[in-house]
Amino acid sequence: MAAIKSDHATATLDDATRALLDYAVKLTTAPASMTEGDVAALRAAGHTDRAILDAVEIVAYFNYINRVADALDVDLEPGMAARRAP
Repeated sequence: MAAIKSDHATATLDDATRALLDYAVKLTTAPASMTEGDVAALRAAGHTDRAILDAVEIVAYFNYINRVADALDVDLEPGMAARRAP
């Protein structure tokens, strides 16, 4: 788990998991560049359309709620590492 948190690209993962994490990173960092090819890569890795939809909704929700929290300067929960400078 620590390897995934630090850099999933270097972690030992099966192809389906790596494809899903690559997709999540792209959706988070460059959402306007998503294409049908990204979805096709997930299908080729063995993900069903339902699993892809679930992943998109989860990634999108976390991105949304993080932006809301950042915009409102919500205090982090105890034990969470700061993502930005105070």
